[in-house]
Amino acid sequence: MSFSPYVPIVLLFVLGALFALFSVSIAPIVGPHRYNRAKLDAYECGIEPTPQPVGGGRFPVKFYLTAMLFIIFDIEIIFLYPWAVRFDALGLFGLVEMVLFIGTVFIAYAYVWRRGGLNWD
Repeated sequence: MSFSPYVPIVLLFVLGALFALFSVSIAPIVGPHRYNRAKLDAYECGIEPTPQPVGGGRFPVKFYLTAMLFIIFDIEIIFLYPWAVRFDALGLFGLVEMVLFIGTVFIAYAYVWRRGGLNWD
């Protein structure tokens, strides 16, 4: 009887999911129940929270722009790491492709910079 080489990986994922479900479901039962006003208030980096309009309020778009920029550069690093590891085997083709990729990301970065997307005012 032969098992697939993926069985240990699947078992590890199942074990991780079971542990996560167990932790989330048992925490309200065994955790402390000491509620007070300070714990229930919103926390904004140590300053007093600003009053919120009823039904929520508008969230500034600059936060979303910053998040998107982070994701773009995070994905760039995800592509750069395997390229750097296999640089010898890729040769000139890999170098040209990575220069084109970095050039494209740099053009997007320059566009955001010129449009003022990096100004936090």
